[in-house]
Amino acid sequence: MTDELRSIGAPLTDSWPALDNVVGEPRPLPAAPLPAVRPSVALLTDRYELTMLQAALADGTAHRHCVFEVFTRRLPAGRRYGVLAGTGRILEALPHFVFEDAELAYLEQNAVVDRRTLDYLANYRFTGTIQGYVEGEVFFPGSPVLQVEGSFAEAVLLETLVLSILNYDSAVASAASRMTSAAGNRPVLEMGSRRASEQAAVAAARAAVIGGFAGTSNLEAGMRYGLDTIGTAAHAFTLLHDSEREAFASQVASLGAGTTLLVDTYDVRQGVATAVDVAGTGLGAVRLDSGDLGGLAGEVRRQLDSLGARDTKIVVTSDLDEYAIASLAAAPVDVYGVGTSLVTGSGAPTCGMVYKLVARADASGVLQPVAKASPNKASVGGRKAAARRYGRDGYAIEEIMVTGPETAVAEWTPQSDDLRPLLAPLVVDGAVDSRWVGPYGVANAAINHGMVRAELPRGARRLSKGDPAIPTVDLRLDDLPD
Repeated sequence: MTDELRSIGAPLTDSWPALDNVVGEPRPLPAAPLPAVRPSVALLTDRYELTMLQAALADGTAHRHCVFEVFTRRLPAGRRYGVLAGTGRILEALPHFVFEDAELAYLEQNAVVDRRTLDYLANYRFTGTIQGYVEGEVFFPGSPVLQVEGSFAEAVLLETLVLSILNYDSAVASAASRMTSAAGNRPVLEMGSRRASEQAAVAAARAAVIGGFAGTSNLEAGMRYGLDTIGTAAHAFTLLHDSEREAFASQVASLGAGTTLLVDTYDVRQGVATAVDVAGTGLGAVRLDSGDLGGLAGEVRRQLDSLGARDTKIVVTSDLDEYAIASLAAAPVDVYGVGTSLVTGSGAPTCGMVYKLVARADASGVLQPVAKASPNKASVGGRKAAARRYGRDGYAIEEIMVTGPETAVAEWTPQSDDLRPLLAPLVVDGAVDSRWVGPYGVANAAINHGMVRAELPRGARRLSKGDPAIPTVDLRLDDLPD
């Protein structure tokens, strides 16, 4: 334990290098290219965001200062932690959340909002402040992973976009983290594009890498975020040729002996023999995509070794999830490829995150806490601060949620060296922190996740059902002694 407090993303121990020192000094980067045909993302929202704005403009409350928070009330059943992903995509989208002629014409033609609201939207730009957990950070029930602060009019319009990104990306990253944890030191590759919509596939590839995946089959994700891409041939390529040998010979001639040959189109044992005969003992890898993967991997490893191809790796695919990966821990598998389970969150396709107003200025301009009291959907009013507490062994033991008077919470910093603050500035007065966008942002987030996951108590990685890895504890500043 160091004598000084560590800052956001900084190490608890001297052996953990600061994030900026690993990746390099922050540098300005342009936002990633937009996936949409049109440049604006403003209509990726729900109608009631705009109708609330219309009513608030009419009654004079639209410009009240507000604080919204994003959190989840509970983790998906059986999960012990969540992984925050998508923050960088929100920051990339923010400059493009504008209402241009096409969007305004659509709203007017369909009588969605009135003229006053259209005039406001024509000049809309988010000029507020956003802070939150650093992307790649783990979260627990109640964790205030994102805070959006500004006028009601500015902040309420972002709700749907923020939730649609964070809920999906965090679900994928959470599943990815479980899978890479189960895989240990063996790399896991993302290949789920055909099991998701075309833009969700790009988001999933990005989130998977944040959760520890080594690469993706998706070329758009590779171009947009600087991810390593993978892929060689499918069964169709083998079936195209008059024989398996001809298919293998063609692939090796085109891609080299270091390629990966798919050996289970017909008979696996014959496929392995043909693969080595064609490519030689320097064959890069063979892939198994069906059958008893554990048993086959053992047989194939022995066969490869007997043929002298001792360095040829074995890649396994075929509807893998974290449980299947864990079951193959003792098998001689070198690489896992995951598709459907990853892009669907492995049974938890959303994190259940919500975007709630927790404080707003009253008629006199004083910020007041507000909270929802609905049964099973209650929220905690007021701005939150957050920190994580660590034991002497360096492992996390508590998630601290700080509440109390507005000024005290806004100015709070930990006063003991076993606490690490968790909220970092992401947008200040409308200006985006470029450390978290584009390829640089993904690299930062992946490094950050690897570090924070290593801090979790040992039981956090178990796949069996259980409580969150650490409890969330409330700390009320007005309860502290003078």
